[in-house]
Amino acid sequence: MKTSQGRIAFGVGLLLVPMMLIGCGPNDKSAATADPVIGKELGLTVGSVADVARPEPLQVEGYGLVGGLAGTGSASCPPNIRAYLKQFILAQVPGGSVAPDNLINSKTTAVVRLEGVVPAAASRGDRLDVKVTPVAGSDTTSLHGGWLYKADLKLAGSFGPAARTLAVVEGPVFINTIAVAEPDPTTGYVLGGGIAQYDYVGNLRLRRADFARASAIRNRLNERYGIDTARAVSPRDVEFVIPPDYRRRKMRFVSMLAATFLDETPELKAARIETLARGLAESQAGESCEIALEAIGRESLASLQPLWNAPEEEVRLRAARCALNLRDDGAIEALRTIALDETSPLRSEALEAVMVSARRNDAISLARRLLRDKDARMILAAYESLRNMEDAAVSRELVGRSFHLEHVVQTDRKAIFVSRSGQPRVVIFGAPLTCRDNIFAEAANETVTVNSRAGQDHVSLTRKNPTGLGVLGPVRTSFSVSEIVRALGAERSRADAGDVSGLGVPYTDVVAVLEQLAAKGAVSAEFWAGPLPKIAE
Repeated sequence: MKTSQGRIAFGVGLLLVPMMLIGCGPNDKSAATADPVIGKELGLTVGSVADVARPEPLQVEGYGLVGGLAGTGSASCPPNIRAYLKQFILAQVPGGSVAPDNLINSKTTAVVRLEGVVPAAASRGDRLDVKVTPVAGSDTTSLHGGWLYKADLKLAGSFGPAARTLAVVEGPVFINTIAVAEPDPTTGYVLGGGIAQYDYVGNLRLRRADFARASAIRNRLNERYGIDTARAVSPRDVEFVIPPDYRRRKMRFVSMLAATFLDETPELKAARIETLARGLAESQAGESCEIALEAIGRESLASLQPLWNAPEEEVRLRAARCALNLRDDGAIEALRTIALDETSPLRSEALEAVMVSARRNDAISLARRLLRDKDARMILAAYESLRNMEDAAVSRELVGRSFHLEHVVQTDRKAIFVSRSGQPRVVIFGAPLTCRDNIFAEAANETVTVNSRAGQDHVSLTRKNPTGLGVLGPVRTSFSVSEIVRALGAERSRADAGDVSGLGVPYTDVVAVLEQLAAKGAVSAEFWAGPLPKIAE
């Protein structure tokens, strides 16, 4: 099989990704079905004759240049990295308009090491966070306020001009100041700034070479999941892609491949459904049975429907989720009941099932209702779902070049959420939110100040000039938190009267100011910070 230029194939004989990274060795975590409920008496499955390599996240790395620094950068750069960056810069800016050495040597730039993790079974365009640190030996003192110029990310351990680019990254550098006594200004993240450059191609490896069997597997998968899902590329290897209907359930699809039966007759199918439905209801192999029933298809629905009312909540969840994945909208009510039950430990799973597989209007209806939930985790999950669906319940505007300001009004909770992973954003729950007067707050590095004296009818915002020459501002705003955020983050410009109308404050400092406002009680709202990126050293 000839894979397209935008794909990475995971299989034997493909040199780009070592097999140890995708789990095809003797200790691999394959998707083969091993549960005794799905025994040989039910017929052969794909997983009983082939190892299905489960996709794993890929660690990537690279080197790049952070610009826009206030004299805190460094000319330090190992010779091999300097040579690479010079070649990369000239390729990005042809014509000799930029002198690479001058750019690298400037104190307003810093050469940095980049680390990230591409999601498992990535699709072209998937986003990832990227960690940014100065290269070893650098005397860079701070990356605060910097912007990472476009850079390539390669498979960790294989970096070099000849290695394939798996992702590209560009964007503002975020320095975490939340819940840390002394923030490290030399460690930052480009939140959601990485973009995957390939589509995942998976591999099934037959345990015994047999082209007839490989062709039969290909035909069965194409019959069940859509034409061009699979292709036999050798007597032992079958490549597969994720069908469009499963783009939001990629790992589920890989598991279903292993559970897909190879031979079918009406009698065999009926016996399988009966056995698997009983296993779902009675045994500890609920997950295996659920996946196998979905792999069989819509013929399983008649046996799943009675289980929506089973006494065990987990059985109801699994049966309803499986049925909804098979396009039975009648399962939504069972999932909705679980999601709305404040005592259920399975609420998040039920919500996710509806968000992924239900019709748009049904998903939006449930998510909007959960915006009024008592559990902050469910509120945030509902918000994320509505945001991904671009629902009108979440309004969004770009502030400056570095982050979004969003409003969620259909909630009783007053809160400010700031992301520290994925796209940088400030989210106002229960908008509008307003500050009181007699406040004073500043960013952790004391470069940004928010001030309002007692009885004053406005808020004053100032920022130390990044060039070190004086102070920008003051900018006056109302007590609206949204207006304060806009004025802080907006690009620096001057109104007709000559006053500064935007301070161009980095997202890092906007987050720090909001944390201070909430901590000091200047705004009657909770402060929620999302998790930091999980990037292995």
